[in-house]
Amino acid sequence: MPDSTVRTVVIVGGGTAGWMTAAAIAQALGPHVAIRLVESSEIGTVGVGEATIPHIRAFNAKLGLDEAEFMRSTQATFKLGIEFRDWGRPGDSYIHPFGAFGPDLGEIGFHQHWLRLRAEGLETSIEAFSAPIVISRLGRFAHPSADPRALLSTFSYAYHFDAGLYAAFLRRYAEERGVQRTDARVADVRLRGADGFIDAIVLDTGEQVSGDLFVDCSGFRGLLIEQALKAGYESWAHWLPCDRAVAAPCHAQEPATPLTRSTALDAGWAWRIPLQHRVGNGYVYCSDFISDEEAEATLLSRLESEPLADPRRLRFQAGRRRKQWSRNCVAIGLSSGFLEPLESTSIYLIQAAIGHLISLFPDGSWDPVDETEFNRLMELELERVRDFLILHYRATQRPGAFWDARRQMAIPDSLAYKLALFEERGAVVRYKDGLFQEPSWLAVYFGQHVSPTGFNPLSAGLPAEALRREFAGIEQAIRRQAEALQPHESYVAQLCAVGA
Repeated sequence: MPDSTVRTVVIVGGGTAGWMTAAAIAQALGPHVAIRLVESSEIGTVGVGEATIPHIRAFNAKLGLDEAEFMRSTQATFKLGIEFRDWGRPGDSYIHPFGAFGPDLGEIGFHQHWLRLRAEGLETSIEAFSAPIVISRLGRFAHPSADPRALLSTFSYAYHFDAGLYAAFLRRYAEERGVQRTDARVADVRLRGADGFIDAIVLDTGEQVSGDLFVDCSGFRGLLIEQALKAGYESWAHWLPCDRAVAAPCHAQEPATPLTRSTALDAGWAWRIPLQHRVGNGYVYCSDFISDEEAEATLLSRLESEPLADPRRLRFQAGRRRKQWSRNCVAIGLSSGFLEPLESTSIYLIQAAIGHLISLFPDGSWDPVDETEFNRLMELELERVRDFLILHYRATQRPGAFWDARRQMAIPDSLAYKLALFEERGAVVRYKDGLFQEPSWLAVYFGQHVSPTGFNPLSAGLPAEALRREFAGIEQAIRRQAEALQPHESYVAQLCAVGA
């Protein structure tokens, strides 16, 4: 690391965001910076983001974490995708997998050939050609094959884990690498008169904590980025109007499948996240269409066993800070904005912000170009996740006032363009940057009955009978290999069961 004048990093707030940030900066910058994290044990964390996407594995690997130890410490299970129930129509079930739909055949994507055969009478769902979907519906699991020619190399995986235990696990990691923790509340934030930078935070103990770089992980309050620096907030509630949630854990009464479950309800959707020691449950809803009491009663009526804790209510507004990096402060986690956890992106967005911060770590000159680039990158990340979430609400045929309003709402031009291109011939807009790639969009499009009027004409260059044989062979091979795999629960127990 070059001789930097940024020598002290002060992180305000713990939880998943704070301790991920502390661990990552400690690992990346080592002894070159002093890191201090201030959190109050009297202030609870949101702690409902227990489902992840495969990118978390890269974060853990960068820290050098052992997978089995991490999973035991966080009571984790594996995850191959997200099952969406009742989203397109009541009674539907589809899976957004962490993997491809079939191999490319010729110059065009597999799904284009599937569209052609479907037009010619094929009745087999495209899900039959996705290894992670077939494996997860059977309740099985295996680590992906390292052989790129193998069917079992065509998927990735993530985890379900206890976010509170993950924060505690990373706290131990960070403190072993020199991060100092202070248990206190922030009573005041002092700004420099000359440039408006944060000079210090004042704790309720009376101590004044100075720093060069401040990271705001204080949650929805945005203690530094908003309350002190007035970064501003851009609301996306007109597209994503769910503004509340109620959550409660319970014991599992069914095997822990390698899937997060999202079930559409009258005024929003419910999640189910299976861990080793419990199931995480919640109802994300719009308060214009249901009361808090009704939402809580609905959640409790859906639990598979008695709740292990009193239901916890949360309030939020979809959107983002207009600036997530302002002066010498960077907001990470809920302080930077909020998107409902429909696609398990909350921890990913923390990870993305940490990665961009480390890549653009200030050298003490505080060149505004670094701030501008960080804000541009995070705006891009958030907007592309936002569009993907809006698609779930727009592409639905569910009855009811809440869902009628979602179908009829105006959508961002960026999403309207994607929909138009897909509906014309099944083409998926591809970007160099952005989280969700073609298989993700295909899962939602097909799962929620968005049907193209045509397909890529290049598919017609392959003989139909040969294509049907190829499809049958792929379907049979996936099914055969999936059925040979170990049940997910026994796989977890063998690798990393708590107490093993």
